[in-house]
Amino acid sequence: MGVHNFKPILAICLACTIWGLSGIYYDLLSHIPPLEVLAHRALWAMVFLSTVLLCQKRLYRLFYNTLNVWEICLLSCSALMISVNWFSFIFAIQTGQAVQASFGYYIFPLVAIILGFLFRSERFSNIQLMAILFAGISVLTLGFALRLIPSIALIIALTFGAYGLIKGFTKLSSVESVTIETILIAPLSLSFIGLAYLSNRNGNYHINNFDLLLLMLSGLITGGPLILFSYATKKLTYATVGILQYLNPTLQFLVAIFVLVEPFNIWHAFALIFIWVGIIIYSGESWRLESRR
Repeated sequence: MGVHNFKPILAICLACTIWGLSGIYYDLLSHIPPLEVLAHRALWAMVFLSTVLLCQKRLYRLFYNTLNVWEICLLSCSALMISVNWFSFIFAIQTGQAVQASFGYYIFPLVAIILGFLFRSERFSNIQLMAILFAGISVLTLGFALRLIPSIALIIALTFGAYGLIKGFTKLSSVESVTIETILIAPLSLSFIGLAYLSNRNGNYHINNFDLLLLMLSGLITGGPLILFSYATKKLTYATVGILQYLNPTLQFLVAIFVLVEPFNIWHAFALIFIWVGIIIYSGESWRLESRR
């Protein structure tokens, strides 16, 4: 590894570590309804990212020189997808289904290949088809492990895949686009937080100062890794990023099993083996295609 690659690799590993361990953070907020946690996450992410762009003197230029109706329409759709994705993850943590969430992030790159085939006229290689097959077997095996359809894993994978597909049509950087997405969500976030406060006057649950601090930190936990990830993707090859980002769901899975103490049986183990076989096949193909460019 060259010295010039050390910083971006460190950045992406740190970003994925924060995301991967975030289940512990959201578990601390499990007494607060997931929609309210989502509203705070979107609001404080908007505050954090807008402040970053403002300090970099990019926010004014973004609004007056870059945005147009087409970009706003695209980002409205991507904002919906990432909102559903964030909610699904928070809901999974609060309801003891973090293993499902981790599988969602494992299989989303392969879902992205399918979406590219359907909407961007991209074609599968035989090796990619094999990787998708193993991912499909993994989802079926996970269903046996859970004794139900792994809907959370599928929703997370599909929404994140669709999110990436939509973002592929925008000209904005990752940080800029997420800032606009959270700004578009902000009126709904503020309205929901206000209604939640008014409806909870009878005290169904209590938000103390520590809870409020944690909710505010969700902006840093959301936006900080994104900045690190965006920096890394500009310096590293697509194949390298593709492999390193699996640190996120791997840590999510370990947190689910060893920290949140979710059930783990032989079917979970088989599902994990199948998805890792798919990942190895997919990553090997990514490296091969990257080396031919």
